[in-house]
Amino acid sequence: MSVSFRTARADELPLVLSWAEAEGWNPGPDDAAAFFASDPEGFFVADADTGPVAAISVVNHSDAFAFLGLYLCLPEHRGKGIGFGLWQHALAHAGARCVGLDGVPAQQDNYRKSGFVPAGQTFRFEGQIPADRGAGLRPASEADRDRLCQAEARANGYAKPAFMTAWTQDTDSRRTFTRGTAFATLRRCGRGAKIGPLVADDIDDAKALLMAIAAAFPADPFIIDVPDDQPELTALCKGWGMQASFNTARMYRGPAPIPGRGIRSIATLELG
Repeated sequence: MSVSFRTARADELPLVLSWAEAEGWNPGPDDAAAFFASDPEGFFVADADTGPVAAISVVNHSDAFAFLGLYLCLPEHRGKGIGFGLWQHALAHAGARCVGLDGVPAQQDNYRKSGFVPAGQTFRFEGQIPADRGAGLRPASEADRDRLCQAEARANGYAKPAFMTAWTQDTDSRRTFTRGTAFATLRRCGRGAKIGPLVADDIDDAKALLMAIAAAFPADPFIIDVPDDQPELTALCKGWGMQASFNTARMYRGPAPIPGRGIRSIATLELG
């Protein structure tokens, strides 16, 4: 069997997302397109005799920062070195940039061998959010775009303006809302709806925004990916009866960004 590595095409992204769905990752149908808009050269596949059998993304968000995700190999092709070969091929795309990833527990030792160092954990909470329509919730508009990009960059310690510009554009499955200075993106997934990123000045603003979104767009379940340096958001999710379904390690090859103050959640564990 011959294997080759190449840059993926936009029309191949739905296939890769279907692999992620089969693995139980529950991505949104438009997730990869927003990252592709940020870096059209940042998605890769391994071709075998039958076509693509593995995939990965290494999206360059700036001259200093990239994020790795969507690392998948079809079960029948695992253990043959295909995935690791593609990993090495794709990482070269980042050059000297700091690279981040969200690693499941089973793979964290392998990531360490490639120079990635843990910088914290992220816990996925799933369940219901009490609905309270409240006041002030509105769809984000084009006039909000720069403010949202800047707020998200301050919250996470690194900027990804092209991604955020695409991510906060409405699609059939994804919408972004703002209330005061807080904002969050809600996207329908194969199961339930994920909320992320969430950025707010304090927990009261975050709580009001989440409850207003739950009133306007109910889902079963809601899913929020919460970094472990967010004890107030963790306590809020637990207080609502949301359950932690799994966790990942946030890891970096290179100097880890320093998150800002305030409340934040992760956009997507699958892609960064």
